[in-house]
Amino acid sequence: MLTPFKEIWLTDFEFTQPAGERPTPVCMVAREYRTGRLVRLWQDQLRSLSEPPFSVGPGTLFVAFYASAEMGCFKALGWPMPVRVLDLYAEFRCLTSGLPTPCGCGLLGALNYFGLDALDTVEKDSMRALAMRGGDYTADEQQALLDYCQTDVDALAKLLPAMMPTLDLDRALVRGRYMRAVAEMEWHGIPIDTDRLAKLRTNWASIQDRLIQEIDRDYGVYQGRTFKHDEWAAWLAARGIPWPRLPSGALALDDDTFKEMARSYPEVSPIRELRASLSQLHLNELAVGTDGRNRCLLSAFRSRTGRNQPSNSHCVFGPATWLRGLVKPTTGWAVAYCDWSQQEFGIGAALSGDKAMQHAYLSGDPYLTFAMQARAVPPDATKATHSAERERFKVCALAVQYGMAAEGLAKKLDDCPARGRELLRLHRDTYPTYWKWSDAIRDYAVLSGKLRAVFGWTVNVGQDANPRSLRNFPLQANGSEMLRIACCLATERGIRVCAPVHDALLVEGPLDEIEDVVAKTQRAMQEASEVVLSGFSLRSDATIVRHPDRYSDKRGAKMWDTVQRLIGGGDER
Repeated sequence: MLTPFKEIWLTDFEFTQPAGERPTPVCMVAREYRTGRLVRLWQDQLRSLSEPPFSVGPGTLFVAFYASAEMGCFKALGWPMPVRVLDLYAEFRCLTSGLPTPCGCGLLGALNYFGLDALDTVEKDSMRALAMRGGDYTADEQQALLDYCQTDVDALAKLLPAMMPTLDLDRALVRGRYMRAVAEMEWHGIPIDTDRLAKLRTNWASIQDRLIQEIDRDYGVYQGRTFKHDEWAAWLAARGIPWPRLPSGALALDDDTFKEMARSYPEVSPIRELRASLSQLHLNELAVGTDGRNRCLLSAFRSRTGRNQPSNSHCVFGPATWLRGLVKPTTGWAVAYCDWSQQEFGIGAALSGDKAMQHAYLSGDPYLTFAMQARAVPPDATKATHSAERERFKVCALAVQYGMAAEGLAKKLDDCPARGRELLRLHRDTYPTYWKWSDAIRDYAVLSGKLRAVFGWTVNVGQDANPRSLRNFPLQANGSEMLRIACCLATERGIRVCAPVHDALLVEGPLDEIEDVVAKTQRAMQEASEVVLSGFSLRSDATIVRHPDRYSDKRGAKMWDTVQRLIGGGDER
């Protein structure tokens, strides 16, 4: 399998990286897999080199565990990036997604999974803490860190042959290529208004009670800092808003439910933002470096569908939506938020081969076209003339993507179960090829115990798997594949990608170049969709924010304005 490569270098760095900062390499150990040649270099030796002490061209395979960390050190040293990357972390996650990993998904967990000896966890933690300490090291500490770094390289030498039978190398190299893009994105980070952040941190504790009073004025559901369930149920009932319930019959009050309901009922957004802010917002944990950039581990491949899962407390796109107002381009620069339009609808249409569904997507308004195809509105209907019908068919289309049953759809529409069943029947009748494909996905998963995305991302299916999540997996996982390829294309073409955000890319460029940056980014996104969907092209939208303006998400706009007024925000741009 590895015969095409002249050399195979197993590599590990130790580095220090305070929250929000770029990495500073402390030492590196690398071993050539076949010959055993060993390279051990301390930080002063690393800094003296203008390129790596081994080849990183296409004839060399670079092997690491969570390779973006190593390539971040390459960036810090000004070295060219490896061309061919095999990340055993990504492959271990792909292999075990959906399965229990008793010792976790780190290097020790992977070694344990394959029955291989590993360094004691306590010893590993203490040595990692020593590396993260930074500063000056004694000769003994230098020797200890180099020896520790070598143990990880030696572990890679054991893990690689153990994992070899499980590898699909061509697809593994695509995932390794993405980790190179991750290093680029983590290096750039997201521009933050540090002055406004400092003001928020100073005043946050003192304004929370006032914030509750301001927001709760329209709801009446708080008693002090306590959210009252009965009052919330009464507020919902008064407005006829159907709300998901737990098996016990109680209202579902988790943040995911609030987030989903706020999409359908914008009047829920302020209270959702308030709850999330009070329970999840730890402003001191937001990882912002001395250069004013928000950087944190993107946690690539962390979810079952292969999506990134950065820390909600460390990433500005993680906690309450209103906090995204802190994203502000620096002087002379602009940022752009580029996201795919109706991505999951388009993925389902393309992969299922349903021509009617593809036509609906290509029309530019799949939800209104769905209503036309179902003969629920006339052929000349528009968003303006038939907005209520369009909204119902939109809710239905999105519900299908998440496997929602007729009763759940009816509740979401605040309608009777018969109406939910009728809408689902219309969807099945309008898009029979899609449903045949979706049924086959579910059946294949149950029979084979696995599902795979186009580029090989896999989830293992247990006996207690939820059929709805099985139907949704191809949409989510192939959306993940698409995002990874778009990030690769964009970063390799010199676009400064600040961060991937679910189905979007946040990019930046000089004010006089931002339109071109956006065009190139959207072209990369289009190409990525065509690669994943065998030529079917997905559209994307772009929102440009130019200095001195700041990013704003309409779902959190009211909360942002309220917070700024309470802390004396002045000019809110």
